[in-house]
Amino acid sequence: GRSRAGTFWADRTPVHEAARRGEIRQLQQLIESGACVNALTYDSITPLHEASLRGQAQCVKMLLDAGAQVDARNIDGSTPLCDACASGSVECVRLLLAHGAKVNPPLYTASPLHEACMNGSSECVQLLIDVGANLEAHDCHFGTPLHVACARQHLRCAKLLLQAGAQVNAAKLHETALHHAAKARCAALVRLLVEFGADVNARDNRGRKPSDYSGNGGAAARCFQFYERTPLSLAQLCRLAVRRAAGQRGQHKISKLQIPPRLIRFLSYD
Repeated sequence: GRSRAGTFWADRTPVHEAARRGEIRQLQQLIESGACVNALTYDSITPLHEASLRGQAQCVKMLLDAGAQVDARNIDGSTPLCDACASGSVECVRLLLAHGAKVNPPLYTASPLHEACMNGSSECVQLLIDVGANLEAHDCHFGTPLHVACARQHLRCAKLLLQAGAQVNAAKLHETALHHAAKARCAALVRLLVEFGADVNARDNRGRKPSDYSGNGGAAARCFQFYERTPLSLAQLCRLAVRRAAGQRGQHKISKLQIPPRLIRFLSYD
């Protein structure tokens, strides 16, 4: 990498290059000849960051086995797990978690769960939820992971977060996920959020309701017209009340209630 012009490339090592390109034999030879697996670029990027961001699972494994720091921070504060989630590589995410990567690293930036939601990788989202990712992790720019999933119109990711107990009315500058769904004019997202208890009358910092952003006509606008004049059914209100009583930590207990399976499916939005 040293022959390339510009400072960005000047400090990259052959280990960085091999990890980025997924050159397994080359990487093996470098490790065996004693090359440093924790070498940093000017931006504090390690070879493990490179391999994770490109979804190079075999390289990730080799680097970890050779002593790569699993929670190394780059200049933005991102860890390799953040990068693996950004790439949507479930295999890399599994490897990093198995080597003790923190699912909730103390970041000022987007968490691994934010990154998975941005990428729309529902499998990564579920994996992170299963190992205890903070559903309310707050990024000053993006808000919560639910805000990200809705802004990017990743319906499956949004549903997984909500089923796991994410706060549907969490606000970022008073803007809720429903405001994002309205701006995206995505009727399916609007329906999903309202079924999980989203407030159609929530006001953002400009005093506007979600429907103010849904345009004239179109399926999303029609959804809002219906929801603004039609209250939720008693069955839906009961479902929300039960889930609220269970709390985020108790969502998994709903499946163990001594009630008919059909009711459990209803309560779990299954």
